[in-house]
Amino acid sequence: MKKATILIFGIIFGSFLSCTNGEKADGYGNFEATEITVSSEANGKIEFLNVEEGDLLEKDAIVGLIDTLQLHLTKRQLQATMTTIASKSGTVWSQIGILEEQLKTAITEQDRVDGMFAENAATQRQADEASSRVSVLKKQIKNVETQNAPIVNELKSIKAKVAQIDDQIKKSNIKNPIAGTVLTKFTEAGEVTSFGRPIYKLANLNEMTLRVYVSETQLAGLNQGQTVTVKIDTENEMKSYEGTVFWISSTAEFTPKIIQTKEERVNLVYAVKVRVQNDGSLKIGMPAEMWISVNSE
Repeated sequence: MKKATILIFGIIFGSFLSCTNGEKADGYGNFEATEITVSSEANGKIEFLNVEEGDLLEKDAIVGLIDTLQLHLTKRQLQATMTTIASKSGTVWSQIGILEEQLKTAITEQDRVDGMFAENAATQRQADEASSRVSVLKKQIKNVETQNAPIVNELKSIKAKVAQIDDQIKKSNIKNPIAGTVLTKFTEAGEVTSFGRPIYKLANLNEMTLRVYVSETQLAGLNQGQTVTVKIDTENEMKSYEGTVFWISSTAEFTPKIIQTKEERVNLVYAVKVRVQNDGSLKIGMPAEMWISVNSE
């Protein structure tokens, strides 16, 4: 995201003198808009791209698609590998299941022998053998579970790769990030694109920003949130808009030489940004003037 600060080099000092009373505006500048360059998030051939300069696009609209065939084939291959590995894990769990059933039987037998031993109906050797059988089965189960751990980890790794492929497939859809008007189209359907390559540029032209410069004395009459009058040239007279000051620079800078006389270029001024609702007449780079007094005509 960047601010397009396009200045028209034909602005001459005094070109914005106001109406019949000969007074000058409080600030001169040009309109800007927040521009966004939509870039490719995937590599491949652009299958379709429904974007033309001047089009008004909605937010989150899918306007294009980058070929996903290779991604889908890779995903199928990974899924087949997962099935094979899962079958190995199933065999291991089957062995564990058998051993666990044997362990249940051995524990039951151990309890029975221990009860008999307590009543002197079984020997110490029988009790030891029952206890040993239970211990052996527990160790066998633990050993088999240890063998299954690498298989489980391999499955997790492949699942992560599948998730990565799914994310790449999702990013192959060219989604429009904001509601706005297409300013420039950089590529066409059928071309091969790559990650980070610009596809098109758009801006929200419903709300424009006028950047003007005011002197230190004028700065005292400006506050954030203040309403001002913005005027542009038309064929017969100047057209007025209501604007709202939303940013005032905290540091001074030299007056831009393209909008002031040679004598006044050395003066320090402050940049001010005014938000103006666009009725369709305002364009990026269009010159305008600002009047601090709303009723100034």
